[in-house]
Amino acid sequence: MKNKTFLAFILGATITISAAIYQRITGPTYPKTFKIETSLGEYKFKLKRSQNSTKDFYVELPKAPENLNGVVYYRVYPGNFKWDSVELQKENNVLKALLPSQPAAGKLEYFLVLKENGREIKVAEDEPVIIRFKGDVPAVIMIPHVLFMFFAMFFSNLTGILILLKKDNYRKYLKIAFVLLVLGGAVLGPIVQKYAFGHYWTGWPMGEDLTDNKTLIALIAFLIAFIANFKKQRPKIAFAAVLILFLVYMIPHSMRGSERNPETGEIVTGK
Repeated sequence: MKNKTFLAFILGATITISAAIYQRITGPTYPKTFKIETSLGEYKFKLKRSQNSTKDFYVELPKAPENLNGVVYYRVYPGNFKWDSVELQKENNVLKALLPSQPAAGKLEYFLVLKENGREIKVAEDEPVIIRFKGDVPAVIMIPHVLFMFFAMFFSNLTGILILLKKDNYRKYLKIAFVLLVLGGAVLGPIVQKYAFGHYWTGWPMGEDLTDNKTLIALIAFLIAFIANFKKQRPKIAFAAVLILFLVYMIPHSMRGSERNPETGEIVTGK
């Protein structure tokens, strides 16, 4: 009996960690990896797609091959603005170029034209990298938000596994998951959004922010499951809520998020 519960905890943790990694690396703010061929072999580097608006934004190519140099072309996004350029400068074996920081929810698109021994190497010219800027979220807000959301997912997965194992104690973990989801998603989530992009809520009915909307769907599903299982066991309803939260986690983070209109300064969502 105890072995099954222990295995349920291990399986729940494995699923949660895997889902969290998948959600993170598939999102539009995760650094984009590129590979190019140089005279010294393959060179691999990452380009940023998210940046605090309060800090300088450098395009950086660490441990760049000796003869590699080039230019970064950039412009404000979205819109048909004129491309500007800045040369990459070598500093401590790092090629870097400073690009202008943007207000919260503002974006730049950029690509690189590298040169080595007279050969030109274009990086992301056909599909420029888009970077979104955000306000600085205090660690005292961000860390609890991330932890609450992570453990809400963990206890939700544990609830589902216990239901499949026909364990009667699943309701305890359902309640824990619901409380953590409320704290992380309904309480701290809007505060994080306010610090990062200037609005507490940009989901329905205020906007089309997918992160806010999927959090809302998960909260409604767990509220229904919490009420339905408060005094009586209704495992099917609880399992449905678990499945909904899992599917929500499969949606990449920050999709269709806040975006600043560079002409009006208005922050819109669903982009």
